[in-house]
Amino acid sequence: MEQILPHLDSVFSIDCVLFGFDGKELKILLIERNEEPFKDWWALPGNIVGPDESLDQSASRILYELTGLRGIFMEQYYAFGDPNRHPQGRVITLAYYALIRLGGDKELRPISTYAKRANWLPITDLPKLAFDHQKIYDKGLEKIKRRIKHQPIAFELLPEKFTLTQLQHVYELVLGKKLDKRNFRKKIVSFGVLKELDEKQKGVSYRAATLYRFDKRKYAKLFGKEISF
Repeated sequence: MEQILPHLDSVFSIDCVLFGFDGKELKILLIERNEEPFKDWWALPGNIVGPDESLDQSASRILYELTGLRGIFMEQYYAFGDPNRHPQGRVITLAYYALIRLGGDKELRPISTYAKRANWLPITDLPKLAFDHQKIYDKGLEKIKRRIKHQPIAFELLPEKFTLTQLQHVYELVLGKKLDKRNFRKKIVSFGVLKELDEKQKGVSYRAATLYRFDKRKYAKLFGKEISF
């Protein structure tokens, strides 16, 4: 006799942890919620996975609906399944993260009324977050702190052309500590993955610094996927 399996229902959500760098500060993308629970609270962009969506499809849709951002590559990094993390019942959430450089071409404009607004806020001055989103954010920051020591993710936050000072500043913001300027520059240049350009900074009141570019092909040829920064 054929066994009839019960219909299985599951509730999953996606939460997006996007870090951005505006040239001065490391920021996180948050939305102001427009629905209960936690109405009027700041939260990570997140919502329930649709019944006919893959997780990656859902992550892209949710980010677009709540912030207006499209075409952002995000990577899944952790699952959060505490039975009490959502006041309305058991909801398991998959967290995705991305690092992007901030500029005027990435306007934030929620498509869904689920969010009142979206904004980039400095990680040094975060408000109290809804649900367990502080825990999800902390895990995301921990993830990029580990990765930046072994992979060239810092360049995802920088413009195509950058100074060594800007590069060091990104490392310091992510790692949360000051780095010795001389040692940092000596080590980063020794890897041979930076291309020094015949260009200087423009529009600065101080002595213009030399600009560099990250050589992705050379990095891939020399180190593959990992390099110890």
